Amino acid sequence: MSASYKSPIEMLTQWADVQGDAVYLRQPVKGQFRDYSWRQVQQTMQRLAGALRHLGYQPGDKIALLSKNCAEWFITDLALMYGGYISVPIYPTANADTIRYVLEHSGSKAIFVGKLDHWAEQEAGVGGELLRLALPYDTMPAQYQWLQLLNMGLPLLEAPEPSAEQIMTLIYTSGSTGKPKGAVQTFGSYSWTCNAVVRDLKVNQQDRLLSYLPLAHITERVAMEGSSFYAGCPVAFVESLETFVVDVQRMQPTVFFSVPRLWTLFQKNIIDKVGSFKKLNLLLKIPLLSWLVKRKIHQGLGLSKSRLQGSGSAPIPPSLVQWYHSIGLDICEAWGMTENCAYSIINYPFDANKIGTVGKPIVGCSIKRSANGELLVKSPGLMKEYYKAPEATAAAFDEEGYFRTGDLCEIDKDGCVSITGRVKDNFKTAKGKYVAPVPIERKLAQDPHVELLCVIGSGLPHPVALVQLSEGATLQPREEVRASLKATLDAINPNLESHETVDAVIVVNDPWTIENDVLTPTLKIKRHVLEQRYTAKADGLRGARIVWEDEI
Repeated sequence: MSASYKSPIEMLTQWADVQGDAVYLRQPVKGQFRDYSWRQVQQTMQRLAGALRHLGYQPGDKIALLSKNCAEWFITDLALMYGGYISVPIYPTANADTIRYVLEHSGSKAIFVGKLDHWAEQEAGVGGELLRLALPYDTMPAQYQWLQLLNMGLPLLEAPEPSAEQIMTLIYTSGSTGKPKGAVQTFGSYSWTCNAVVRDLKVNQQDRLLSYLPLAHITERVAMEGSSFYAGCPVAFVESLETFVVDVQRMQPTVFFSVPRLWTLFQKNIIDKVGSFKKLNLLLKIPLLSWLVKRKIHQGLGLSKSRLQGSGSAPIPPSLVQWYHSIGLDICEAWGMTENCAYSIINYPFDANKIGTVGKPIVGCSIKRSANGELLVKSPGLMKEYYKAPEATAAAFDEEGYFRTGDLCEIDKDGCVSITGRVKDNFKTAKGKYVAPVPIERKLAQDPHVELLCVIGSGLPHPVALVQLSEGATLQPREEVRASLKATLDAINPNLESHETVDAVIVVNDPWTIENDVLTPTLKIKRHVLEQRYTAKADGLRGARIVWEDEI
């Protein structure tokens, strides 16, 4: 790590000195903003860190944080950094079993609990023996409340500056396969990546950020929280799902990141307001109307002041990026993982000719493609190791220190990377042939009736596609939807290898959610869960049929 390394604590001190009275964090409570200035954040951080010392916690102790995004999440995170504690963030949607596993595996000595939608179901995972510290929201019972903590003991006014090598956090992967692993990130790896984001995206004090994707995920922790530390810009939060649109419109963010699932929902809402794809496309072809319609859409989304839109965490259909491009919103797709602080490759500045790729590696990041087509990456943002998992750590790196991402890729002549699937997603059919499902899924996703889909086929004669319909499609006559899906499938199958052809499309009955264990907290599909649930049902379907689950 270079001599230019500065920890988030050093940056907070800098901004408190330079613009101490400026508003830093904006937390909506019952529709009204509760604002914290830079100086107030610094002082609250010192009081909270002092309370942890008063309670007997020592530097190096691991302390968990279970809450939806809020201003106090940032402040707690800063207090843990300042006090030399190792933070263990947990997804606010995690079930009791996952919470219990992370707390036990990490050896956390206390837990902060905050904004939670289902704390009563989650409380069993925390157990009664762990000290609970409550953020100022409706949450599970705790031994100490926020205001008690802030008035407990003396503020911690002198603390050693965290070194680049010091462990900052354990970030548990969302676990699309098996138990989550704890990626050990240092202050150095975090700082380097946050600085790279600020450098590349040119984030500065005039920008406005909105934090609503889970802070337990490294992407939000770097792109929003980290950017604010290193660029000195304000951050607002979303009060609830119900107030989301209003909160975005009130904050008017200048940089806005989302995930493919939400970009799809935004698109659906736009189409619903206009009436149909056909009507919108017609309006966009009329010059004066086109400008007015685009402006109205940007205003409706709250993105009329946004200079940069991003998407990450899962592949976004190229057709969706192209559609947003047609209405004047360019979505820069980025690629990263928990293990490399979520930022290594990006299509920025946005290049419409590179839609379908995730762009080029950022400055300081090296990539290569292994003999079996796997993407390997190396950067100062790489994790130190997987916590308590030396064998998994050793298997994750090659002899040159490149991280084995598990993603299959193609790299074009311009150095742009296309992710073509996951090494572990490829399955072998009953005929002994390997199938890569992701390219097939991308083709099927072009059908406008599809919201989510997953191609399975391990042990089956041919692959089968499982489809969750979009909300609009569920209101249409079944035969109309069947005809559209059949036309899509019949257009795709002739262009696939014989062993790849899709035997059937099964429209599932129940939506895929985090709660029923089909989606991870970052909305990735758990392929192995769907395989377990549907392989037996799919066996025997032939002839490129389109069937609903209740018809089998």
